[in-house]
Amino acid sequence: MHVVCSDLEGIFTPEIWIEFAEKTGIPELRLTTRDISDYDELMRGRLAILNEKGFTLKDIQEVVATMEPLEGAVEFLDWLRSEVPVIIVSDTYEEFAKPLMAKLKWPILLCHDLTIAPDGTIRTYNLRQQNSKRRALQAFKGLNYDTIGIGDSYNDIDMLLEADRALLFRPPDNVVEEFPQLPVCSDYDELRRLITEILDRDSA
Repeated sequence: MHVVCSDLEGIFTPEIWIEFAEKTGIPELRLTTRDISDYDELMRGRLAILNEKGFTLKDIQEVVATMEPLEGAVEFLDWLRSEVPVIIVSDTYEEFAKPLMAKLKWPILLCHDLTIAPDGTIRTYNLRQQNSKRRALQAFKGLNYDTIGIGDSYNDIDMLLEADRALLFRPPDNVVEEFPQLPVCSDYDELRRLITEILDRDSA
């Protein structure tokens, strides 16, 4: 049996931090794991900006509540879950993701959480564990699943390289150039076709 482990932002939803950057007018918050491969460096920079500007968790949650899944994402995810178990493995946070999970019809989400101060500011972030995406995929392999990984950014690469089959979905050029061995999909129709081919081939 197969299982799909997929990233969230950039695959099924827009990037939360980019949306927040647009609403606040802070261009530095547009940086994501598409741009910076060191996740700790990225998050420390984000939290420093939030604290400097006085933003709280509520400010981010209000932006997330206005966001919608990417066009075609709900329909694709409906199809995918009818074919194979799907686990969303993301470097987002439980405190951010709930409105988007509702709009995606509540897929299983594995992610991190935050430590919040009494005044609502974000004190720090808490990783579920280091390299949690790769370790989640390894756990499913340990249960004798054939694994399919879907991602788009630097923080997905270890998971994708660990997967039995891996697909990049709308990745930036720098990721494509650094990892040319990974197949690239540009839309949900192509992603559906490639996954169908994997499932058909492996079941033959």
